Amino acid sequence: MLLVTGCAGFIGFHTCVSLLKQGNTVVGIDNLNEYYDPTLKQARLKLLQEYPNFIFYKLDITDKSVMDLAEKHNQIEYIIHLAAQAGVRYSLENPHAYVDSNVTGHLNMLELCKKLPKLKHFVYASTSSVYGANTKMPFSVDDRTDSPISLYAATKKCCELMTHAYAHLFKIPSTGLRFFTVYGPWGRPDMAAFIFIKAILGDQPIPVYNNGQMRRNFTYIDDIVSGVLGSLNHPPKNDIPYALYNIGNDRSEELMHFIETLEKHIGKKGTREFLPMQPGDVKETIADIKATRRDFGFDPKTNIEEGLKYFVSWYKEYYGI
Repeated sequence: MLLVTGCAGFIGFHTCVSLLKQGNTVVGIDNLNEYYDPTLKQARLKLLQEYPNFIFYKLDITDKSVMDLAEKHNQIEYIIHLAAQAGVRYSLENPHAYVDSNVTGHLNMLELCKKLPKLKHFVYASTSSVYGANTKMPFSVDDRTDSPISLYAATKKCCELMTHAYAHLFKIPSTGLRFFTVYGPWGRPDMAAFIFIKAILGDQPIPVYNNGQMRRNFTYIDDIVSGVLGSLNHPPKNDIPYALYNIGNDRSEELMHFIETLEKHIGKKGTREFLPMQPGDVKETIADIKATRRDFGFDPKTNIEEGLKYFVSWYKEYYGI
């Protein structure tokens, strides 16, 4: 039995589908908040509830009642903790949401781990944002990450530190996965692919930050899920059972190339609104995934051309375009 938090979210939904198709019993929790259009979350959840081996609870990880799951489902062997308040820019508008979800919520999940007698592995989402304005490329988990440039990054770094403490104190096998710019079908509306396609189809200008002088380690959702599930069966076995990995592509794409490829698959060009760099943003990201490949065979397979084709196809079908 597995517990997946944030099951109605982008990565959580795809992770649950893969686990359920394999025949696993999945307990999913989500608070279905309104950070973005909750109808998208409800649509994902509806698909998950078609599986007889899926159990759903509408729960908020910031509420201590989440720890009652230990009594209801003490057979849980794995936790995939994906619930979080995401987004760099929104952290400037609503900072308390980040501390509530990413600090208090994460602490509640660690306390839940202590209560589960059969728990074999706690896997949780971190982010490439913890690397801050690091100019050394590619980003390695051995790099220093003590200079965050957004509150979002600071709270996710806090998650990593708290987890290390619990792994040390209570021997909870724990792995943090630093995700790099995830995109694909059922994606989040606050992320680049979604924002761009909505603007192009709506004849609105595409917001292009730092005048387009940006590169991102865009990673397709299927590759992200492959990394999550690959890590699951490889809990760390050190004296302190704690590990960190990058989950991303090992190449970086120019933002303008990303936009042009998206336009090609939409079949329509958009206008660009060139803007300065946003506070808390970084110019370039690229993942060092040597350790991820070595330790559990992570091998991202989907390039931008394929990934955006799949995304555009889903978007048009979902929105009836």
